[in-house]
Amino acid sequence: MSAPDTAALVKEYRENGFAVAERLFDQDEVAELNTAITEVLAVPDIGSVAEVEPGDNSMARRIWAPTKQHAAFERAAAHPGLLDHVEALIGPDILFHYSKLHLKAPQVGSVVEWHQDFAYYPHTNTDLVTALLYLDDTTTENSALQAIPGSHLRGLADHYVDGFFRGKVVGADAPDPSHAVAIEAPAGSVVFIHPLLLHYSSPNRSDRFRRAFLPAYRAADAYPIHFGAHAGHNEAGVRLLRGSVSDTARVEGGTWRLPLAERPFGSLFQLQEGAGDGPAATGYATLEDAK
Repeated sequence: MSAPDTAALVKEYRENGFAVAERLFDQDEVAELNTAITEVLAVPDIGSVAEVEPGDNSMARRIWAPTKQHAAFERAAAHPGLLDHVEALIGPDILFHYSKLHLKAPQVGSVVEWHQDFAYYPHTNTDLVTALLYLDDTTTENSALQAIPGSHLRGLADHYVDGFFRGKVVGADAPDPSHAVAIEAPAGSVVFIHPLLLHYSSPNRSDRFRRAFLPAYRAADAYPIHFGAHAGHNEAGVRLLRGSVSDTARVEGGTWRLPLAERPFGSLFQLQEGAGDGPAATGYATLEDAK
């Protein structure tokens, strides 16, 4: 990366809570990842490798831990150009945290309610970042990510409903949708998301997919402060991608409410929908990739 590009990316990220690198992955790299999706889903029981859309067992809405299911996603998560951008945002010592893949099928794609990633995974500091890689040309019509610019500067919002963690911000605490911006970008573009950014995506009402691969990273001195079943399971897959490990936890001032649900839950979708009574009810063999 050139210094001007780095400076522009960091400025945008610090001011808005997100930054966009257009076409960071080329057409061939995007095609390889879309082929990998087809290969992962080419099994007799889609529910064994993915979470399905409610009421349609043939339509996947997310692939669990894609970096563990296909080498193409593992390579993408360690893409040197991607890590250059991550380094500009959170520093040179980078840990891979987890991955997920949302499919957002045409005329189907489930809604993701307003939330902040940090609510699910509170750490000793906020040098965490999710890289959302669009695998299709993405506009408002096919469910571009929507965000509230600057919301990452306001701290952690309330993600509780009726006294229990529901992984969404609703009611009086919900943001005004008129303040949201749609983050539209061509395939191969990456949206870097601050862990305290309020963001949302609508159902996909178009005739096009909106597939997105989301590897998440954290600085080596950012340590988790909650090890509930839906958070702690990621730690087994955490690995160093660049720089050095840290034996010191850097701690930011603040108060973080922990994601304490009254029962186990499967995914972000299922938690927000209030569905199921835990992994056995959702098809999970484990709580792998629960968010």
